[in-house]
Amino acid sequence: MTTATATAKAPAPAGPVAGGNALAGTRTLVRFALRRDRIRLPVWVLALFLGTLMTANSFRTLYSDPQDRANAVRSVDSPAGLAMSGPRHYLDDDGFGSILSHQMLGFTTVLVGLMSVLIITRHTRAEEETGRAELLRSTVVGRHAHLAAALSVAVLTNLALALLLAFGLAGLGMEGIGTAGSLLYGFDHAAAGLVFASVAAVTVQFTAHTRGASGTALAVIGVAYVLRAVGDSGENGTLSWLSPIGWVQRSYPYVDNRWWPLLLCLVFAVMCAAAGFVLSTRRDVGAGLRPEKLGSPTASSVLTTPVGFALRLHRGTLIGFGAGLFLMGAMYGSILGDAEDMLKGIDEIQEALDRIGGAGVVESLASMVMVVLTVVAAVYVVMAALRPRSEETAGRAEPLLATGLSRARWVGGHLAVAMGGGTVVLLLAGLGFGIAGTASTGDGSLLPKLVGAALAYAPALWVTVGVAVVLFGWFPRASQAAWIVPVYAFVVGYLGQILQFPAWMNNLSPFGHVPRLPAADMNWTPLLLLSLVAAGLVWLGLAGFRRRDLETK
Repeated sequence: MTTATATAKAPAPAGPVAGGNALAGTRTLVRFALRRDRIRLPVWVLALFLGTLMTANSFRTLYSDPQDRANAVRSVDSPAGLAMSGPRHYLDDDGFGSILSHQMLGFTTVLVGLMSVLIITRHTRAEEETGRAELLRSTVVGRHAHLAAALSVAVLTNLALALLLAFGLAGLGMEGIGTAGSLLYGFDHAAAGLVFASVAAVTVQFTAHTRGASGTALAVIGVAYVLRAVGDSGENGTLSWLSPIGWVQRSYPYVDNRWWPLLLCLVFAVMCAAAGFVLSTRRDVGAGLRPEKLGSPTASSVLTTPVGFALRLHRGTLIGFGAGLFLMGAMYGSILGDAEDMLKGIDEIQEALDRIGGAGVVESLASMVMVVLTVVAAVYVVMAALRPRSEETAGRAEPLLATGLSRARWVGGHLAVAMGGGTVVLLLAGLGFGIAGTASTGDGSLLPKLVGAALAYAPALWVTVGVAVVLFGWFPRASQAAWIVPVYAFVVGYLGQILQFPAWMNNLSPFGHVPRLPAADMNWTPLLLLSLVAAGLVWLGLAGFRRRDLETK
């Protein structure tokens, strides 16, 4: 969407805002935002909806009789298991609904929070960063219209998801998944989404950059998840009451069906949203409340190189993902000591682990968990590999390429950081996984095994980068399709092991060709082939970028 197009769809200029209406033009901006996100938002909502329904429906097979459900309840009745799932009160009921809420609610609310944060930053801070907001504000659009429109879109999206989940789950006709509980389960997601959308409404006021605002809001989601996990693994769960995710989980859908914790979410969301509107009046358009740091009068020699400059741009995202994956690996590693007790009696999980192979349950479970850690690392490499596209559309690439810097060296700097950074975050994930796994099992050999297992996925990450580069080079408007690679890897590589998807589906993913260490034996041939494929894709993508014109907005 070009600036000219955006301006054409805005309200026609009519002088100053009548009566000083700070919300003038909000309705038009809402329609415009929905038009721009006509593909993005339905994909988010349908993915969350279908993923939840697929999981719930799989319980018919996974927990086909009461004994299977009792085993599932017992498998997570430990501090480590509760930290990964939710409060223990769900375990007092072994119905399908309580198992669904316990296993899924904490995870899916994080995804809903991510969706909501991206909605707010895309339609507020990104608009200011590209200059479109200033153009629109010069017409009859009020000062609060952009934020109000973004929050309205977030509300509509979360309500649509809530209703889909409510009616979809109730329509499954499964024992323990009734209409009242399904309605609460759906609105739990909407409540969490509104909380984190309102958090983003505050973070966009502090920094002048979209990535900084998104990163800060996502860090809040991470803190909320950690507080919930630590609280649920303790005796009294006090820390969980400091987390919006903890509030949502304590509504206990399908168990107690308590609605009042959602009032906490609503009050918190209103307070944060109000703070966002107030703070927006204390800064200029395009600026942030936090003043920009004065840079050095002279750039270091590293910043004069494409790789050094790209590393400076990616530094915050790389540090955030590295720290997050280290902690995520440590959380998963802490449950390895209880692995055999947790999974005893759950036939479908045992069968999935048996198909992976390995000397024992710990190694097989670790290889399955490694897929999750790798998918998160793939999220980082897709973001890093697509950074040249955002630099191009924002108009920052053109001045650089007008100098002696070649296109290949410019893109190559970003790709080097994406590939090298992806390998680093894999290493940190393996370290966290290995250190915590060694501590929980007392097996010192796990540390080098899990670090090696994580690094074995590096060629698959490089192929993911290659796919993103090909799309950027030849089909720039379809660059976002690169996100299919990590999403598909998670659905097929992790859920597919449990739901027994056919083997050919796993072979379509680059991650499906990596040896499932530490359960399987090392095989260098697929890793070398993946590396060659990655090199070919990068070459092809660079060739396409050299042949096309730059696209600027």
